[in-house]
Amino acid sequence: QVQLVESGGGLVQAGGSLRLSCAASGRTFSSYGMGWFRQAPGKEREFVAAIDWSGGSTMNADSVKGRFTISRDNAKNTVYLQMNSLKPEDTAVYYCASQGMAFVALTTTQSTYRYWGQGTQVTVSS
Repeated sequence: QVQLVESGGGLVQAGGSLRLSCAASGRTFSSYGMGWFRQAPGKEREFVAAIDWSGGSTMNADSVKGRFTISRDNAKNTVYLQMNSLKPEDTAVYYCASQGMAFVALTTTQSTYRYWGQGTQVTVSS
């Protein structure tokens, strides 16, 4: 069974940093692209960042460009989201997700991600 577990969320002041981690188990992690999504209260879940299976390509949402960095460590079956210069509008539950198909280009569409973690809360105070 595939399991994704996020960690690293918490409360941080505006301008601060957090690093989210997503530990994967249950299938060949290195064969699948990974993504981060977030959902604020009352809003739809939105794309944040993605990294392809090889780690050679990444994509960030416009709202986080220059501030967030996605990376992966296949030896640890873990994907990370380094979040710097955090803003109150970054407050949301952050979800890690794994693509449903191996060895494909990175995607930003939620429907292309088959497995999802439970989420970790990030709260940025002003």
